[in-house]
Amino acid sequence: MTFKRVVSHEIFGHRLVSRSKSPVISIVLFSLLIFFMFAYSIISNMSLQSATFTVLPISFTISTQRNMIVEGDGENDQFHTGIRRKLPENEIFRSDELTEKFHGRVQEFFNHKCEVQFFMTWISTAESFGTREILAVESVFKAHPHGCLMILSRTLDSAQGHMILKPLLDRGFKVQAVTPDLPFLLKNTPAEAWFNDIKSGEKDPGGIPLAQNLSNLMRLAALYKYGGIYLDTDFIVLKSFKGLKNTIGAQSINSAKNWTRLNNAVLVFDMNHPLLYKFIEEFALTFDGNKWGHNGPYMVSRVVHRVEGRPGYNFTILPPVAFYPVDWIKIVRLFKVPSQQADPKWFEAKLQELNEKSYGLHLWNKQSSKLMVEEGSAMGKLLSEHCVLCNQIYSS
Repeated sequence: MTFKRVVSHEIFGHRLVSRSKSPVISIVLFSLLIFFMFAYSIISNMSLQSATFTVLPISFTISTQRNMIVEGDGENDQFHTGIRRKLPENEIFRSDELTEKFHGRVQEFFNHKCEVQFFMTWISTAESFGTREILAVESVFKAHPHGCLMILSRTLDSAQGHMILKPLLDRGFKVQAVTPDLPFLLKNTPAEAWFNDIKSGEKDPGGIPLAQNLSNLMRLAALYKYGGIYLDTDFIVLKSFKGLKNTIGAQSINSAKNWTRLNNAVLVFDMNHPLLYKFIEEFALTFDGNKWGHNGPYMVSRVVHRVEGRPGYNFTILPPVAFYPVDWIKIVRLFKVPSQQADPKWFEAKLQELNEKSYGLHLWNKQSSKLMVEEGSAMGKLLSEHCVLCNQIYSS
C-alpha cells in the first residue's frame, strides 16, 4: 500500500509538475521550431547560391571546349542544336535554281576558248569585294588577257556583283561570278559525307568561321571536277601561269632548301588529279574547325609529306619565291615608302627578284588588309605595273 501510494503520488506529482510547466515548455518548443525553420531557410539559400556559383563555371567550361552554345545536360539533341546554331546564316547551303544551273554555266563559260582557266572563291558580301580584290582580278588579266576567271560566289552572282565586275567585262575580259553547287562539287568525293554531317548538325564546325574552311574545300573540289588554277583574292599575278602544270608552292624552306610548309593560296592542277583527291580525303578525315590552318596550309603539307616521291603522283613543288616571295611578317614593308638606310637596298633587290623569279605575290590579307598603299612604295609600283583599270591603287 505504501509503495503504491508513493508511486501514485510520484506519478500524480509528475503530472502536476507537467501541467504546471506546460505553457513554458510550449513557448520554448515553439521558439525552437521557429529558430530551426529560420536556420534551415538561411542554409538552403546559401546552398543554392553555392550551387549556382559552382555549376555555372562548369557549364561555361564545357561550352567553351565544345565551342558552341549547349543547354541542359549535354544530351545529343541539345548538342546538335548547339552546332546548328553555329552554322553561318549565309546561303552557301541553299539549293535553288542558281545552284541547279551551276554545272551547265561552268561548262559554257570555260568553252569560250580560254587560254587559261582560273578559279577564285568569295563567301562574303558583295560590298566587301573591294579595291584590293579588284586589283587581284585585274592582275590575272594583265598577265592572261585571253584567260577566263570564274569566281565561285553566291553574293557576287547578283546585280550588285555584276556592277562590280562590269568595268572588266566592258573591256572584253572573261570574268563571271557563279553560285556554286556544293553538293554537286562534293558528290562522289571523300568529303560528301562530311558536308552532309555539317549541314545536318551532326558535326561541329568549330570556332573558326566555317566560310573559311568551306573555301579551303571548295577550291579543291572545283579543281578536281574541272581542272585549272586556283588563286586567293589577295594574290597579285606578276607573270603568265601558262607553263605551270600540277604545281603547288612552298611557303617556307629550311637551310637545306627543303620545304617546311606548303600553302594552298595557289593551286595548279589537272582535272581528277590524285593529289587533289588525297587533299579532299584528308580534309574530311581530319577536319578540325578550331585550329587555324589545320584544314588549309597544314593539311596540304601533311598530305604532300606522305605522298611525295610515291608512284602515281606527278606534281611539282616550287620554292617560296614563286608564289610567296615575301613572308607574312615582312609584307608590311612593301606598302611603305623606304625610309631607313637599309630599306632602299632591300626595296630594289626585292623588286628585281619579284620581276625575275616570281609568278605572283601573296599579300597575306590577314596582315595587310588595313594598310594603305603609300605612293612610292614597292606595292604601289607593282600594282601600277600589273593592273588594267588601275583605279584607286592608293586607297587600299
